[in-house]
Amino acid sequence: MLEVAAAQARITAALRPLPAETVPLQSALGRVLAADILAVRDQPPAAVSAMDGYAVRAGDTVAGGWLEVVGEVAAGRPVDLEVEPGQAARIFTGGLVPPGADAILIQEDAVAEGGRVRAKEAVTPGLFVRERALDYGAGWVGLRAGQRLDPRHVGLAASLGAAWIEVRRRPRVGLLATGNELVLPGSSPAPHQISSSNSFTLAAMVEAWGGVPVDLGIAADDPAHLAARLAAATGLDLLLTTGGASVGDHDLVRQVAGERGLELDFWKIRMRPGKPLIFGRIGEVALLGLPGNPVSAAVCGIVFLRGALRCLLGLDPTLPSSSARLAEALPAGGERQEYMRAVRDGQGAIRATGRQDSSMFAALTTADVLLVRPPRDQPREQGAAVTVIDLAAVLGA
Repeated sequence: MLEVAAAQARITAALRPLPAETVPLQSALGRVLAADILAVRDQPPAAVSAMDGYAVRAGDTVAGGWLEVVGEVAAGRPVDLEVEPGQAARIFTGGLVPPGADAILIQEDAVAEGGRVRAKEAVTPGLFVRERALDYGAGWVGLRAGQRLDPRHVGLAASLGAAWIEVRRRPRVGLLATGNELVLPGSSPAPHQISSSNSFTLAAMVEAWGGVPVDLGIAADDPAHLAARLAAATGLDLLLTTGGASVGDHDLVRQVAGERGLELDFWKIRMRPGKPLIFGRIGEVALLGLPGNPVSAAVCGIVFLRGALRCLLGLDPTLPSSSARLAEALPAGGERQEYMRAVRDGQGAIRATGRQDSSMFAALTTADVLLVRPPRDQPREQGAAVTVIDLAAVLGA
């Protein structure tokens, strides 16, 4: 059996970033930049006032005398005046600082009378002036290729003047569930049937991680039916199957995919849950065959699907992890690398959720982390440091 890290490396090595496409800025949220975005001008493009008040020469305010108000400057209007010695100009936030002025006397510190104004106390040069290029200068690389855009980045791109941007094409991921026991949610399952959940879990993961899920339905445990479903899986960048990956008489994915030209890279990994994982390629499309048990499918999605999608988007596929302390002791681990559902207590220590059966999906929804134990892990005492994967972090962007 292949070690988890080796399986991750072989999956990511087989995938390349998708080509770029150009989209309008209003469609950019969550997309991954394929090209840098540079500033085409300084921001602000000229010195502007940070406050309402009067544009003055700082030296004129030292003596506290009256200054003649020679005009007004508002945001969004050109400046058609100059402040000479002994003069001031009424100015509002965002207004261009007129030539001759080097400071802003805010209105709270000014005494205005008729067409003149004086300072209650002297101001210093540069006071309440946003100098040219305070935020950034022309040529600055505001957003770099490989950045996944959140609302802040979209706003910055707009500030940089980018109406259209180059982004990675979103990976199209086909989702094919297999199994005679599966029915769609909303049906009335018989005692021998269950609601199909894996495709919905994985589709949500695909969408959260920047891809486009393509529902291919449910294939029965019948070679001809499965072959027909696989034949309909066109126009994809990645094909995900769930179920049918193990060694039972009704586990048909390897056999049927092989008849359709599957070039198998590996099958079975030293992992719990998730041992019967398939990875290969049918023509130009990579195939990732996940186990059918809901927890196994979800954990394999986190450990392998996330990295695959990030490779297709040109992002770092590394799965982030951190260290935590055990709230209670753990016995020795098994022969496979384990991903145990666990919760945090009030002090941040973690505790396994109890029985780790791979069919018990509800426990995954209440877990805070996956506790990662290497193969043949030694017993761990209470307070020992362990590696965890934060579920809220990895299930987001």
